[in-house]
Amino acid sequence: MGAGHAHKLYRPGSSPVHDLPPHCKLAATFGFVAVVVSTPREVVWAFGLYAVLIAAATAVARIPLGFLLRRLLIEVPFVAFAVLMPFVAQGERVEFAGMSLSVSGLWGAWNVLAKGTLGVAASVLLASTTELRALLLGLQRLKLPPLLVQIASFMIRYGDVISDELRRMSIARRSRGFEARGIRHWGVLAKTAGALFIRSYERGERVYLAMVSRGYAGSMPVIDEVTATRTQWAYAAALPVTALAVCLMGWTL
Repeated sequence: MGAGHAHKLYRPGSSPVHDLPPHCKLAATFGFVAVVVSTPREVVWAFGLYAVLIAAATAVARIPLGFLLRRLLIEVPFVAFAVLMPFVAQGERVEFAGMSLSVSGLWGAWNVLAKGTLGVAASVLLASTTELRALLLGLQRLKLPPLLVQIASFMIRYGDVISDELRRMSIARRSRGFEARGIRHWGVLAKTAGALFIRSYERGERVYLAMVSRGYAGSMPVIDEVTATRTQWAYAAALPVTALAVCLMGWTL
């Protein structure tokens, strides 16, 4: 994990959120999502306050609101599922605009939309302010099983390698006049997928042998030791602790 690796969600910048250690941000994001999920769905005002907290954190991180909203489009499939719930759920029903809707389905749809959107927004904010390499270091610092951290690291590093290999194979096909236009070309595409698998497997073997020859014995060396001060932990805890206060009010009021 010695080399950096940029990703499309990350937005370089200088802000108090960018400067926080990655394990602090990971813990804060997990805590915030856990609090949101624990909030009763009937306490609608609490989710409004959670959205305000996310908006405030976004402003502190100096992330444009449009950037955040565009990344939220990833939850569109869940939105489609939630929209169908009032129509297919059983139980008491109400009439709205000439449609018969399930009450439990409406609450279920609200539950999915509210909690899902807030969770995705928190995750996008984390990814927007933390590089992938830093996230891996943060997971390592939080004592995630080393094998899982290594798998994630290799997946991130060689995902782009495989994508580039597939792109070169596609260019080679087009340079020879090939263009997939129907089912009769599926055989060529299947052979391409097979060749890509073999090349990826062979490259993985070569990388592993190179690592072993350099002393790899099942664990990656820690090059950068990530630490956090009490002030940084307190700063990161502001979001989940405030959300917890809102959650407790929702349960007691």
